[in-house]
Amino acid sequence: MKTFTLDILPGTFAVSRLDAVDQVPDWATAEVVSVTRTPDELSVVCLEDSVPEHIRCEPGWRCLRVAGPLDFSMVGVIASLTGTLASANISVFVISTFDTDLLLVKGADLHAAVESLGEAGHAIRGM
Repeated sequence: MKTFTLDILPGTFAVSRLDAVDQVPDWATAEVVSVTRTPDELSVVCLEDSVPEHIRCEPGWRCLRVAGPLDFSMVGVIASLTGTLASANISVFVISTFDTDLLLVKGADLHAAVESLGEAGHAIRGM
């Protein structure tokens, strides 16, 4: 099994849900932001402190970034990482970018996630 290096990013993130017709909000700015639009919703992942109180969101996520860049032909990156976390009963929210993948785990699960990934041979930086 291929192993990876993951960096724990600073800050606590929130996953927000807006209506599909909403514009990308001006509060969705930071070093790490993900915006995804589907016919049913607009999802925004950003630092928790940036999200206004009236916005529907799921707060309390910590982010682990796979050290990249990762080649598009690489197979099994997410399966390797999420399979390990699933075996430890840890829920995950995944974001993929051109260069890498980001795994968000609940803050309360961060220590267990780091431990599980480390036991599987992955290197974790920033703990």
